[in-house]
Amino acid sequence: MSWGTELWDQFDNLEKHTQWGIEVLEKYIKFVKERTEIEINYAKQLRNLSKKYQTKKNSKEEEESKYTSCKAFQATLNEMNDYAGQHEVISENMASQITAELTRFVQEVKQERKQHFHEGRKAQQHIETCWKQLEASKRRFERDCKEAERAQQYFEKMDADINVTKADVEKARQQAQIRHQMADDSKGDYSSVLQKFNREQHEHYFTHIPGIFQKLQDMEEKKIGRMGESLKTYADIDRQVVPIIGKCLDGITKSAESISEKQDSQMVIESFKSGFEPPGDIDFEDFTQSMKRTVSDTSLTKADCKSDPKVPSKSRNKLWPFIKKNKLSLKLGSTPEDFSNLPPEQRRKKLQQKVDELNKDIQKEIDQRDALTKMRDVYMKNPQMGDPASVGQKLVEIGNNIEKLRVEVHKFEGWLAEVEGRLPARNDSSRRQSGLYDTQNTQTVNNCAQDRESPDGSYTEDNSQEPEVKVTPTEFDDDFDDEEPLPTIGTCKAIYPFDGENEGTISVTEGEILSVIEEDKGDGWTRIRRKEEEEGYVPTSYIEVYLDRNTKGAMTYI
Repeated sequence: MSWGTELWDQFDNLEKHTQWGIEVLEKYIKFVKERTEIEINYAKQLRNLSKKYQTKKNSKEEEESKYTSCKAFQATLNEMNDYAGQHEVISENMASQITAELTRFVQEVKQERKQHFHEGRKAQQHIETCWKQLEASKRRFERDCKEAERAQQYFEKMDADINVTKADVEKARQQAQIRHQMADDSKGDYSSVLQKFNREQHEHYFTHIPGIFQKLQDMEEKKIGRMGESLKTYADIDRQVVPIIGKCLDGITKSAESISEKQDSQMVIESFKSGFEPPGDIDFEDFTQSMKRTVSDTSLTKADCKSDPKVPSKSRNKLWPFIKKNKLSLKLGSTPEDFSNLPPEQRRKKLQQKVDELNKDIQKEIDQRDALTKMRDVYMKNPQMGDPASVGQKLVEIGNNIEKLRVEVHKFEGWLAEVEGRLPARNDSSRRQSGLYDTQNTQTVNNCAQDRESPDGSYTEDNSQEPEVKVTPTEFDDDFDDEEPLPTIGTCKAIYPFDGENEGTISVTEGEILSVIEEDKGDGWTRIRRKEEEEGYVPTSYIEVYLDRNTKGAMTYI
């Protein structure tokens, strides 16, 4: 089965068919090219999606990433990043193994097809030229035969006519002989041209055209086979990444299986554990007595102390001292260097973390110092390599940095030791009893402590009040002390309403007149009292303050 024998007369159709085959291959190349663009765009979108949900450094998310569920999600994002990489591999392999190769192959096929059809047209032109020569020789032979016949008839007519001279008859005879000779010559030429044409035609239809058509057939079959191989490559490129994609999906499954609910719950405890013991039962206070409050078996006794139950005492305020400190610190936007705004357990963790970070920084500086020291030694032995003095200044700076970091470490280690020494034991059931001391662990005192509490939870001593009577120190003297109410130093008028929802604050209404017991110390809060019953802090910008002249002069804060 050959195009040369079966399709010897279908030159034009074969030309159209081979052109169509090339167009099909070019259409397939365009399809693969668009597929590569889709794959690369899909991979880019997957990478952007994974990057969008990655944990940001130095943020709250980074602290939350310690939970197993967050780690599993981060592992899933990493696997999706690798998954996107496989789609990039598909795009790259298709572009190199299919698009580039087939584009080059199509150019070769086009060139080969052009050459074959050029040869075919040349052969056709040659056979057409031979045919024209044959036709010309045939027409000449036919014309010469007709002229020879007319000359013969003319001679016979002249020879039969008695009135014609002998000379005319001889002339007619010679003319007839010439025509016959020309007809014979044309006959011989026609026969020669015919034989040549037959040979050329036989070679054209049995040798030249079959050879050209066979080459076209081979070219077409090679093109079809190449397209088949390319389709197989197309599938293999996808199949090659399937195991890796499967591993990515297995990684996602493994990360999902690694989630531990109990472990995350335990980590919540470790993250938010304060280190304080729960408060004990609140003692009954008898308000039926009109006299001053008597000494309770479970309270700390002090002489000459005002004990109006409606006035909040420091023991009540210090029941949960860390709550007020946390909220007000957040409100004021300040974080102490020693993390004193945090509960004991959280403060210990932060301090330990800071110590570890500083130790790592020290180690980095030491490693850098050792490297520079070796470099200086090399420069000293080989001056042509560098100047040792250029390294000396850097070594001095590193030494200073190490010394500063060690001072910082010592400072934070001191705070850490202090916190670790003050953390309560879990088996100490009598650590807190309604914010008061047990009577077995307390002694009677003769005066009120003059410690005052500021909005950030710190306690300062006011020496302007009556001197404090020394008390025999006990284990909890630093935690709980009753204090007498602070004296009024002025008045204030609320110019805006304030809810006072946070611990240690007090709510006010617009236009309300209250007493000032502690002015703003620069933190934006003023301590006020309402009718000797309630006291707390309000923002200084919410009130107009009028201090007594005998205290610090008349001043107004707006």
